[in-house]
Amino acid sequence: MNVLMLAPEPFFQPRGTPISIHFRIKALADLGHRTDLITYPLGEDLAFPNFTIFRVPNLLRLRRIKIGPSAAKLPLDGLMVVKTLSALLRRRYDVIFSHEEAGWFGAFFGRLFRIPHIYDMHSSLPQQLENFNFSRSRALKGIFDALERYVLRNSKAVIVICRDLLDYVKDQGFAGKAVFLENFMDFADFAAAPPSPEEVAGIRATVAPGGEKIVLYAGNFEPYQGIPLLIEAFAQVRSRAVLLIVGGVKAEHDAARKMAEKLGAGGRIAFVEKVAPRKVPLYVAASDVLVSPRVSGTNTPLKIYSFLKAGKPFVATRLWTHTQVLDDSVAVLADPNPESFAAGLTDALETEEAQTRAREAKRRADRDYIYPRYLEKITEALNKATGR
Repeated sequence: MNVLMLAPEPFFQPRGTPISIHFRIKALADLGHRTDLITYPLGEDLAFPNFTIFRVPNLLRLRRIKIGPSAAKLPLDGLMVVKTLSALLRRRYDVIFSHEEAGWFGAFFGRLFRIPHIYDMHSSLPQQLENFNFSRSRALKGIFDALERYVLRNSKAVIVICRDLLDYVKDQGFAGKAVFLENFMDFADFAAAPPSPEEVAGIRATVAPGGEKIVLYAGNFEPYQGIPLLIEAFAQVRSRAVLLIVGGVKAEHDAARKMAEKLGAGGRIAFVEKVAPRKVPLYVAASDVLVSPRVSGTNTPLKIYSFLKAGKPFVATRLWTHTQVLDDSVAVLADPNPESFAAGLTDALETEEAQTRAREAKRRADRDYIYPRYLEKITEALNKATGR
């Protein structure tokens, strides 16, 4: 089939939704479909079979687009509307496949051109207004609610990435359209080879030259990620360990380092600026304990799945964002306060029970989070949309 994909994101950049979009495109290519992607001007060009990328012009000369809602996205989305209309007038498509707020005009054009529309629902957009502190306006939230219902009503299939969104779509009365597809694919799944022992040893020698155990956080520095909680908790850990934070930029590292120094843990924390997603598995392989200290939100973090596949002790906050997937048999779950999270870190670093949980996590991931199942779900969404 010919698929027109709409992605209002800087693609490709190493962050949540673009990573998810990457694997959607790969799956469509591997299934033999052709995809035309309309997206923002920023990002790295990627090559897939039967894939073409069309970028809107960078009229505002933007150099960065922050995660979540922002005023900068408005003119870019307007340009995407124009480019989408142009594409639909030039070529016949079998499916329109929209991400995030592109669902608003993707569903409209789907009705106008009588093309089935798939909405890839990475989050609830009205909820994003609060999660990213963009606006608490009831009027604006009401508009977002109405637009979201319009998209759900006018989509033939709705991909949801976590149980929270699945429950939401069911509550809205669209259970029959939902396709539950967790974002469990990771770049390590397609690596030509795992990190070499020499590469792993090099990381360990740099980060933990005294033979300490390494606790790894990999991700951005958005407030919902809980970096302050992690640092405050690690400062209370008395095990022989270092905390390695991979992600973010120098200014964010400087602020985190000051906090760690005030807590007396400055010498036990190492920082690495944001790396390409393909390099993250090296840091995972070099670490002893993995963490996700999220403090808010309801979507499941992408990193959960790669961490489960790693078969290493994993500490996460006992919040719905994690417990949709995790339980006490596969992870060390801690309350979102420094004392509880510190106890969880100590447990993961020192106990055999944490190792047992890690082995069970890998067993479950090797059974459930595999590429053939991912392809089945993409096919299910296409079949729902087209009636094939």
